[in-house]
Amino acid sequence: MFSLMSNLAVSILLSTSTLINPTNPKSLPFDASAYVTIDKQIRVAVQKNADVPVVVVLRNEDNQILFSQNIGKKELRYAVRLNVDELTDGQYELEVKSSEGSIRKQLNLSTAPVQNITRVIAMQ
Repeated sequence: MFSLMSNLAVSILLSTSTLINPTNPKSLPFDASAYVTIDKQIRVAVQKNADVPVVVVLRNEDNQILFSQNIGKKELRYAVRLNVDELTDGQYELEVKSSEGSIRKQLNLSTAPVQNITRVIAMQ
């Protein structure tokens, strides 16, 4: 039953609540959060407290952009679900940025090994 669900283990180096820029946590005009769902999606939410454009970018380890979304000046809230089910194993980077700074977090996608469960039934 768990074959499809357990084939891909997503380990992510993100806080489950809020992405935080450790060097300057309160100076950015936006706040962002991200988490991984059980159905292999990354949910990203951005809330702005100023009229500045913000960009959400997902890159692979070769620095190729896999997803990019511009959030306009007047759009104060934004949410997206990124399906990572079909991505290959490896390192990825999620970045939320504006002209005033950015938040970058590393993601590691890896396929979990399939475990064969053996049962022994002893009858007396």
